[in-house]
Amino acid sequence: MEYGEVRLRRGEEKDILAGNCWVYDNEVSWVDELCENGGIVDVTAHDGSFLGRGFFNGDSKIIVRLVTREKEEINTEFIALRIRDAWIRRRRLGFDNACRVVFGDADGLPGLTVDKFGEYLSFQIVSLGMERFKSDIIEILAALFEPKGICERNDVAIREKEGLAQMSGCVYGQLPERIRFRELDALMEADLLNGQKTGHFLDQQENRGRIRPYCRRARVLDLCCHTGGFTVHAALYGAKSVKSVDVSQSALDLLMGNAELNGVDHLVEPVCENVFDLVKRESDAGEVYDFIICDPPAFSKSRKTLDAAYRGYKELNYRCMKMVAPGGYLASFSCSQFMTAPLFLQMLREAAADAGRQVQLLEILMQSRDHAAAIYSETNWYLKGYIVRVL
Repeated sequence: MEYGEVRLRRGEEKDILAGNCWVYDNEVSWVDELCENGGIVDVTAHDGSFLGRGFFNGDSKIIVRLVTREKEEINTEFIALRIRDAWIRRRRLGFDNACRVVFGDADGLPGLTVDKFGEYLSFQIVSLGMERFKSDIIEILAALFEPKGICERNDVAIREKEGLAQMSGCVYGQLPERIRFRELDALMEADLLNGQKTGHFLDQQENRGRIRPYCRRARVLDLCCHTGGFTVHAALYGAKSVKSVDVSQSALDLLMGNAELNGVDHLVEPVCENVFDLVKRESDAGEVYDFIICDPPAFSKSRKTLDAAYRGYKELNYRCMKMVAPGGYLASFSCSQFMTAPLFLQMLREAAADAGRQVQLLEILMQSRDHAAAIYSETNWYLKGYIVRVL
């Protein structure tokens, strides 16, 4: 089969050779007439040497998303093999009931995300080339997992940059209002159709287990608690009480359902409020907690907003450090990919200095292992976290 060709400018192949899977429009020297949006093309260096094969979209800043470094045919069988291999790798790591089955470029399936929640699946497609395989992907997932239902969460704005419409719904089987699954030591329920992302933040799954040593007999504050992954685990791990704060009442309703499901609802105090307002009021009032978990949404989704995001993270963590009891703990996270781990640690140092607190670093955290991070770019380590002792 003959493929179109996208040739790079001199020197632009360095990132591709280092492991990058995206070709940007400003890196391209020329595109031949066989290239069509959503089609498969070969990417070559300035001298014509083959670099890889992937999905083309001339209307996107990401003009090619590489799928393979080999001269192999990309078809339904290829996609099915990649999905099966991705699932085998998760099983080898010990994941089973709930995990990210497919993580886009990390699994050689750019633009495709698949999450497993017990007997249900949720998927998202954000590239035009992968969209052409959508019906095949649903059939592959149904055959491989035999789920009770598959949810499509293609309701994200990034699809519009690829010329794709937003949509969501049940595309296979049946989908109840709330589905149940096990996450580490907790039973959880999620709303796959209306919850954030694909319904639940699985990237924090392993980190929820890391908080066990800091919870026993602790008064805990869980900021941006969403549907209660950290809250429920903190209560199960021996917390004396957990104040759970989120701006979404629907998320808090799910959280309390999850707390009740695990028999810890009597330990949880849900608070529907902007976390910045709460930490300012409580830090000024001298409130103290033994352990604070701070896991806000991404403050920066582009480099242009990074400075403002930095100030937001610093203010939030400054307030947290003022409220941690001497010898207590703070687990602080950022899921902003442009807020790199070194930059986030620098922010924590400055927040500690402003709060007049000495801080000891105990643990460095990242997204769970089912969300593999490529090492060619530090922004692939999009979720970073630090657990510190505040003296």
